[in-house]
Amino acid sequence: MTTADEIMEALEDFKEQCNNNKRLRRMQRDWSKVLHYEASDTGDSFTMTVVEGEIIKIERGKQGTPDVVIETDSETLCDMFWGDVNPTQKYLKGEIRVKGSQEDVMRIDAITAVIWPEV
Repeated sequence: MTTADEIMEALEDFKEQCNNNKRLRRMQRDWSKVLHYEASDTGDSFTMTVVEGEIIKIERGKQGTPDVVIETDSETLCDMFWGDVNPTQKYLKGEIRVKGSQEDVMRIDAITAVIWPEV
C-alpha cells in the first residue's frame, strides 16, 4: 500500500514526462479531459486536468465532472505513473478498471506506449 503523497509524487513525475514529450503533445493536441484516479484500497482520489494534450493540473480529491475514471489499488497507481508496470496488461487482467469512452481508453493506452515503450 502506498500513501497519497507517494501517488501525488508519481502523478507529478508523469505530468512532467508527458508535458515534456513533444511527440506526445502533438499526438494529443486535440484531447481535453478531466480524469479521476481512485485508489480502491485507501480511498484516495486524484483529479488530472488535460487541456489540448497538456496536463495543466493535478489535484487531490475528485474535482469537476470526469470524462474518465480509473480505479485500482494505490500501489498499482504509483507503479503505473512511474512506469514500473504496463497499465494495458493490468487493465486486460481486470486489475485496473476504466470508465470512459472507448476512444479515451485507446488514447490513454497510446500515451503510455509513447512514454514507456519498453514497459
